[in-house]
Amino acid sequence: MNPENTVVRLCTRGMTAEGEGRDADAEALFRQAWDAATDDYEACVAAHYLARRQPTPEDTLHWNRVCLARADRVGDERVRAFYPSLHGAIARAHLELGRPDEARPHFEAAAARLADLPPGAYADWLRLRIARGLRATAPEAADPLRPLLERLCSRRDLESLGVLLPPYLASLDRPEDGERLTLALRMLHAERRLPAADQSALGELIALRAGA
Repeated sequence: MNPENTVVRLCTRGMTAEGEGRDADAEALFRQAWDAATDDYEACVAAHYLARRQPTPEDTLHWNRVCLARADRVGDERVRAFYPSLHGAIARAHLELGRPDEARPHFEAAAARLADLPPGAYADWLRLRIARGLRATAPEAADPLRPLLERLCSRRDLESLGVLLPPYLASLDRPEDGERLTLALRMLHAERRLPAADQSALGELIALRAGA
């Protein structure tokens, strides 16, 4: 984004105000950015930030839909990186409104567009949020790994959790994600340092995933 653009400058000032806890000032600056927008790209940027300051999921959903519509009209490289967080925000609003069936397609769209973000802390954070949303909206089914994770948590086995949680929490339900989780299970199983019941559970989980 061009830092000299009026809309971008206003949104940058709004983010500074937000970071300083001046929420009313932030919302006013984002609103000024919306009023100052002269094309679909500028309106997309302003709507993206306005959505952050809305008091209800309905209002948040409205402004993110506006942002999505404007991004679709722009349709070029300038808005590619907006889509993962934009679909994620729409999905979370639907989830807060008790509409998981409407949320899931947006979580899936967000997951599909993650590659449009440059690697880094923000992309990693967003991936975790999207993965959480996918788990929350998955078809009703027992999570066979959860009992083991809960036992490891209760014992504060940070070493084992450090092996299993990264691939588990970041899974976007893709084959390569499943392979990473299976590899983590195999690695932990190979150490043979857990109590017998947990070693047995690891073996069962590995067999279950191999047959999936």
